[in-house]
Amino acid sequence: MINNPVPPVPHPTAVSSEVKPIKALVLGGGSLKGAFQAGAVMALFESGFVPDQLYGISVGSLNATFIANETARQYAESGHIDWEKVGKYLIEFWIRNITKPDDVAVIRSRFRLGYNTLIRRFDGLLDNSPIKNLIRSHVDLDAIRKGPLKIKVGAVDIIEGDMRYADAQDPDFLEYVYASSSLPFLMPAVQIGGDHRRAFLDGGLREVAPLRVAIEDGATDIACVACHARKIYNEKFNYRNLLNLMDRVKDITVNQLVNNDIAWAERFADREKLDGRKLQLTIIRPTEPLYLNMMKFTSDDIGRMIVSGYQAGTDVLKVKNS
Repeated sequence: MINNPVPPVPHPTAVSSEVKPIKALVLGGGSLKGAFQAGAVMALFESGFVPDQLYGISVGSLNATFIANETARQYAESGHIDWEKVGKYLIEFWIRNITKPDDVAVIRSRFRLGYNTLIRRFDGLLDNSPIKNLIRSHVDLDAIRKGPLKIKVGAVDIIEGDMRYADAQDPDFLEYVYASSSLPFLMPAVQIGGDHRRAFLDGGLREVAPLRVAIEDGATDIACVACHARKIYNEKFNYRNLLNLMDRVKDITVNQLVNNDIAWAERFADREKLDGRKLQLTIIRPTEPLYLNMMKFTSDDIGRMIVSGYQAGTDVLKVKNS
């Protein structure tokens, strides 16, 4: 487990023309909007961006883990990585496995919910066993540990309030992945290592785009895929539906956090440039707010998100390379 302090961040080592840049792929939170990331990641890999390190929070931790798993599988089989194939694998995972709400979580019965609340064992409005089972069935942690990519995922210790990052060598790595993608109130807190004194939830409570930790680790060429536009939703929604309301409140908070994370990284990159150090920062995010109801969606909605992400990634990279 890796506990990263709050900024200020130490300057990464200056990069000369003889030193290979350290490339990092940073994947932020966004619940089911993580399908947008899959499309954007495909655009990045098609452009030739090859990461050395992966960082993920919330759904970004899931996508980062699946990318690490596929690269490790290919590397073990052939000693080579086909990055476009990795991107296609991530897209296919979403299309085949995330097709309806029950693929992610199921609503707990009113009786069970009421009973658990009365005996002070509230365990979330949703049972997220489906997504946890999906992760277990698709991830080979031993392979990731032997693979060529470094990976870190972030979750929040709700006992102490601290942001914690774990890499693949951590014995409880997958539990950090579960915790990072466990939405507050909607899903249960995760007891890392079975210790009831250490309960963790979605890393998006503190950081949505883990740019800070990537910079602290010395990354000098960072591609960040965020799932939120600069502004929040403007469409109507049923605010009297508890789950819809909680999801909206979360999105409003997350939107502000990711804007802060990106703005901080951009200011840091500008300071590095003024000091003669190079920090390349590429941000891919929606230009307009994405909408996907986590309690009512179809495979067509997921496909729409993927296409939107691919288009956003292509547009950003076209401007960058022009």
